[in-house]
Amino acid sequence: MSFMLENGMQVVVVPDHRAPIVTSMVWYRIGAADDPIGKSGIAHFLEHLMFKGTAKHPAGEFSSKVSEGGGAENAFTTNDATAFYQTIGKDQLGTVMAFEADRMEGLVLTDAVVLPERDVILEERRMRIDNDPGALLAEAMDAALFQNHHYGIPTIGWEHEMAGLTREDALAQYQRYYTPNNAILVIAGDVTPDEVRRQADVTFGRVPRRSEPGPRQRAKEPPPIAERTVTLHDERVTQPSLSRSYLAPSYPNAAPGEAEALDILADVLGRGPTSRLYRSLVIEQGIANSASAYYSGDGLDYGRFGIFAVPRGDVSLDRLGAAIDAAITDIRDHGITQDELDRAKKRTRAAAIYAQDSQATLARIVGTVMVNGQSLADVQEWPSRIDHVSVADVSAAARKYLDKRRSVTGSLLPAPAENRS
Repeated sequence: MSFMLENGMQVVVVPDHRAPIVTSMVWYRIGAADDPIGKSGIAHFLEHLMFKGTAKHPAGEFSSKVSEGGGAENAFTTNDATAFYQTIGKDQLGTVMAFEADRMEGLVLTDAVVLPERDVILEERRMRIDNDPGALLAEAMDAALFQNHHYGIPTIGWEHEMAGLTREDALAQYQRYYTPNNAILVIAGDVTPDEVRRQADVTFGRVPRRSEPGPRQRAKEPPPIAERTVTLHDERVTQPSLSRSYLAPSYPNAAPGEAEALDILADVLGRGPTSRLYRSLVIEQGIANSASAYYSGDGLDYGRFGIFAVPRGDVSLDRLGAAIDAAITDIRDHGITQDELDRAKKRTRAAAIYAQDSQATLARIVGTVMVNGQSLADVQEWPSRIDHVSVADVSAAARKYLDKRRSVTGSLLPAPAENRS
């Protein structure tokens, strides 16, 4: 069930009465792809700063309350949203909603708070990105795949821009976007819609609107006309790998049935040991230790269809790439079989059912869909839309989107021997 508070905040309730616990997740329609030019990383930075305390509650009090009750909390920033969540006993739901509503309007930021936290995110970037050659390659591939759209800018930000983020930048972001009419509250757990409505009215419902963020204005990608390659040599690499990303539509903007067909295509091509890539490269040819494919279709503006493989022994990436190309050519030219389609549908439906075992996962699925402009019905009807995918649909998606002109291929290799220290 979904309803709207008078201040414009949307509330979604997903009842789950299997245990007396609940997950409360607040989503803001502001993500890394909305970062202003020259201020990359500000959405993620503000996520960190939201834990620094308000005029009513000092830093750490909210987290202590959640911990004392045996609960768990966290937050995350994506390209399209920033979210904060707690999983707690149902009797504590009103308490965490009150704390969350308070920091929606009462965050206190000073240079004494902001500047040390800026050092924290810079260190996070060094640990998660700069110290990981695979992450550096992925960052370079995104920058090549998205030539105009901000999905090509890392969620955490570019280091030289992160170092210049200020208290004023954070406050401007907070005042404009952290307003109830730009937020969605998802409650999944042992509650009823009436219970949630009463608690939401006396917590979030009392937070006034303070801005009108307006529609998102984002640059669009030009039609891709040339395949791109990115190669990273790094002395820390001990195992080479090959990655490929294709520009694809996402669920919010794909033509009817296309995103579902891409989900099935990813399953047939590279999900699990019975997939085409695994059978061909790992089992039959013995040239790879692993081979997989995925479809990421939850972006507001674009999706990705990806392939990843690790060569076996001294097999070159050129040979591995040629084998991947052959498998893709075959599926583009000849499509998939009815048996492959039927098995992929069963696996895809099963994965959706298993996801419902976790309240936090369920809340995240619902929030992701709704923050990108879709509806609760889109979540509920997804299994039936998967059921309607045909062999022809998957074959058409393969021909249209597995085109190398839409792709970036990344090679991760050890540094040449002469360059090693």
